[in-house]
Amino acid sequence: MPSQAAKVVVVDGGYDSYDTERAVLAPLGAEIVLAPCEGDPRRVIEVANDADAVLVRETPLPTETLQHLERLRAIVRYGVGTDHIDVAYAASRGIAVANVPDYGIEEVSEHALGLLLAVKRRLFQRDAAVRGDRWGQVRSTPIHRTRGGTLGLIGAGRIGGAFLEKARPLGFAKILVHSRDPLPDGTEAADPDGICRQADVISLHLPLTPQTRHLIDTRRLAAMKPTAILINTARGGLIDEAALAAALEEGRLLGAGLDVFGEEPLPSGSPLRSAPNCILSDHVAWYSEEALQDLQRKAAEEVRRALLGEPLVNPVLPAA
Repeated sequence: MPSQAAKVVVVDGGYDSYDTERAVLAPLGAEIVLAPCEGDPRRVIEVANDADAVLVRETPLPTETLQHLERLRAIVRYGVGTDHIDVAYAASRGIAVANVPDYGIEEVSEHALGLLLAVKRRLFQRDAAVRGDRWGQVRSTPIHRTRGGTLGLIGAGRIGGAFLEKARPLGFAKILVHSRDPLPDGTEAADPDGICRQADVISLHLPLTPQTRHLIDTRRLAAMKPTAILINTARGGLIDEAALAAALEEGRLLGAGLDVFGEEPLPSGSPLRSAPNCILSDHVAWYSEEALQDLQRKAAEEVRRALLGEPLVNPVLPAA
């Protein structure tokens, strides 16, 4: 038990209630302070300079911020990606970093499948056609059968594996996987170049790191089939968005379904907004009421473990 009441700062809020966090941390007598920072890491210094732990969503936590948080013992990410947190600097200070990688597996994999089907069947275009009295003009936007095609997964951890299980009944003849995790049964190993050349559907399920930034670039987009579909529910920076928009505009790619973007909210001037057969959603793949409850509880439990000096369930370590 901490010798004195700990201060836990929620730096960017956004949830309707924090009763779950309060219930988890109440036995420690921890004070929970809600301090929305509007994505500004400088404001974190003001609100969390005496914090023992920080709960964070998207607000960056670079070295320049963390070096001012002298009491900080733990950072817990509401979610998965930690590319906006200087994990290496935190580790050098002995600050524990954790995330919650297992709270929305079913939701994200389901959303990825939904994007795939909506793009594949051109549902938004058909909806617009009906509303615009353009009935029956289906051949103007060709649709191709899924059964017998090739599915490519770049990343096959928890979410990628769940997506694969949902996609299998669609009847893909071949499934190519690039992943550090063990290959799922019935799949073949392939590198990203091979997947981009061969797959009819490519779905991304991997973290954003310096090595994976713009993994899908002009070269790999050019290698894709003109009938291919690209799905991304992982991290926006995995794709060169300008290159993707150009490929869609020029008909070099059939379509894309995107829930995440390099800059969020998506800028008004992004070429993706007008790219054909490109379905966009607002980083909502993770969401269900049940997933939200799991996320807040699991994040608070990691804070509790850190404050008690117990091992974390999902520690995030610096890249090797």
